[in-house]
Amino acid sequence: MVKVWLLALMILYNGFSLTVFGIHNSTRPEFVNIGALFSFNTSVGKIIKIAIEAAVEDVNSDPNILGETKLKLSLQEDSKYRGFLSIAEVLQVMARHNVAIIGPHSSVTAHVITHIANELQVPLLSFSALDPTLSSLQFPFFIRTCHSDLFQMAAIADLVDYYGWKEVIAVYIDDDNGRNGIVALGDKLAERRCRISYKAPVSPEATPEEITNVLVQVALAESRIIVVHANTLWGPKVFSVARNLGMMGTGYVWIATAFLSAILDISGPLSSDKMDEIQGVLTPRMYTPDSELKRRFVLKWKNLTRGNTADGPLGLSFLSLYAYDTIYALAHALDAFFKQGNKITFTNDSKLLSLHGDTLNLEALNVFNEGNTLRKNIYGVNMTGVTGLFKYAPDGNLVNPAYEIINVIGSGSRRIGYWSNQSGLSAVPPETIHSKPGNGFRESKKLLPVIWPGDIDQKPRGWVFPNNGRLLRIGVPISVSYRQFVSQVPGTDTFQGFCIDVFLSAVNLLPYAVPYKFIPYGDGKNNPSCTELVRLITTGVSIMSIVFCGVWMFLMVIL
Repeated sequence: MVKVWLLALMILYNGFSLTVFGIHNSTRPEFVNIGALFSFNTSVGKIIKIAIEAAVEDVNSDPNILGETKLKLSLQEDSKYRGFLSIAEVLQVMARHNVAIIGPHSSVTAHVITHIANELQVPLLSFSALDPTLSSLQFPFFIRTCHSDLFQMAAIADLVDYYGWKEVIAVYIDDDNGRNGIVALGDKLAERRCRISYKAPVSPEATPEEITNVLVQVALAESRIIVVHANTLWGPKVFSVARNLGMMGTGYVWIATAFLSAILDISGPLSSDKMDEIQGVLTPRMYTPDSELKRRFVLKWKNLTRGNTADGPLGLSFLSLYAYDTIYALAHALDAFFKQGNKITFTNDSKLLSLHGDTLNLEALNVFNEGNTLRKNIYGVNMTGVTGLFKYAPDGNLVNPAYEIINVIGSGSRRIGYWSNQSGLSAVPPETIHSKPGNGFRESKKLLPVIWPGDIDQKPRGWVFPNNGRLLRIGVPISVSYRQFVSQVPGTDTFQGFCIDVFLSAVNLLPYAVPYKFIPYGDGKNNPSCTELVRLITTGVSIMSIVFCGVWMFLMVIL
């Protein structure tokens, strides 16, 4: 009887300790394998590695998150930095029974390996692969732990519309990320009755000479609003070539996607030569609200990066913040996963075994049986991290996407305003607007003044007359009287006078270019007949109309 009571007390004690402290559970393993796939030899890769390792250490030292279960991180170098060649790296990661993969860095690589993640049902969490098309239903196991480029393009489109421009030129890397990002930009511009007038794709392996050839064509176009969508490795080359071509001066407007703000944050301060190449450029920066958690992490970051300055300083960017929160979000999802009584199990994939790929070692790859359950738990995370509220909306995107709008000036940069998905452009932080009921912040829609390329503070017109294209032919009477209204300058093809001044002033107010050519009418000895001029114009229009109607009737007969 005594033995029975002792056994009962032991069970009660153990049950009490497990319930209160949450240390053990029959389904909780001692450790959980997670992988990370990045190119760690770049400056971006280095800060990501530091942030991920710091987050894993902090999670493992906090028993309130996973109890005694520890995260076991496996780092895999994506040394090839290419979509196809990264398959070898991801296969090595998948063979280690990882329940989730953090990465990859690029959207191009993500497009390739997300098919493997789908097959093996292993969630792929990325805070840097921002291609909007990766959010499609085709890739259920790709989970973006940052804001899609769809929102960045909406911010840029709002910026173009805010300044009254109607057309932009898009310069971008001709890969999945570049093309899909520019498609998103085009859609957002169309919603505001703006458009991309010229697309200038550049090869990911482009030489300075090839970039020069592309930018020369850009310079011949009429729009002077240029949006550059690139990455931290390729983007600076565009600005270097543009400066050599004289395209960073007065009249141009350059808007770079968030790659430029990432460079400024990670590698700043840049050299004076590099800063001269991007003077006056506008760029969005991922916005994270101020908080005690973020302030503590900023201090922690200084300690983490001390001594990692062999290739220059490693500043804090949104990539570090979201990398840190990604690990915490995964840990919270795993905690919910285990509390639901789930276990981690893997089984062989019959599809892979049927391939008999001995040399590929495909039999080492297994399906994560509970991968879909963990995926649902990740989307169910609701926490506050260093980036602010980390929670998914019903459409699978993180809530509250927001950006700072940065203007590169002198040796640094200046914030001219904010953009959020709820409030659009604003001069005050998004959370300030959201905390106020009604429309009491209409005045906040105004951005701060900008210093544009060429060191000017007046908003550029945004276009010039193109060197090619069809001209608007305008008949100008050569009169012998009332020459103060219109007259031809002797010995030239130009005209002057009150009417000419009014016409030029009106054209300059247009938000787009209207190429034109003055055609003199009259012999200069007698006042020409305006009636005859109208008759000639009408005759020309009538002839064109007859030709058009003839073509139309011919088509109707065929039909």
